[in-house]
Amino acid sequence: MNISWQIKHFQELNTIELYDLLALRAEVFVVEQNCAYQDLDGKDKKSYHLIGRDGFGTIVCTARILPQHLSYPQVSIGRVVIHPSQRGSGIGHELMYFVLNFIKDEFGKDEPITISAQKHLEKFYNYHKFITISEEYLEDDIPHIKMQFNPKFSS
Repeated sequence: MNISWQIKHFQELNTIELYDLLALRAEVFVVEQNCAYQDLDGKDKKSYHLIGRDGFGTIVCTARILPQHLSYPQVSIGRVVIHPSQRGSGIGHELMYFVLNFIKDEFGKDEPITISAQKHLEKFYNYHKFITISEEYLEDDIPHIKMQFNPKFSS
């Protein structure tokens, strides 16, 4: 499937885009994962948002890019979500390619990136040169690990 990609700061999102990306996050993180949590944490307003649309204009994946000192001292990636119908298609890898290149261009090529990843996605992030830097912990009753990408060590 051919996906069109955009990265917008929160202030650039129109109401339909915001509604659709929040609906996708709720569909996966709240309903599918059966996890009641506070998705609207105030960080979206200060973040960039990657939007991936299918050929019909439907948002099928998204991620947010958080500047330094919003979640961690480093830039962070969060709320990475792929619509269930698109999983296994390679879109997640494309998404990471666009996010990592945006961070390099926007924040500097040597900027480390820290994430809180669901434990079952550790190998996915390892593929993108993230390394585990913490023990497993529970976040909203879901096993997570802290991971970091350091471009100085991942050539």
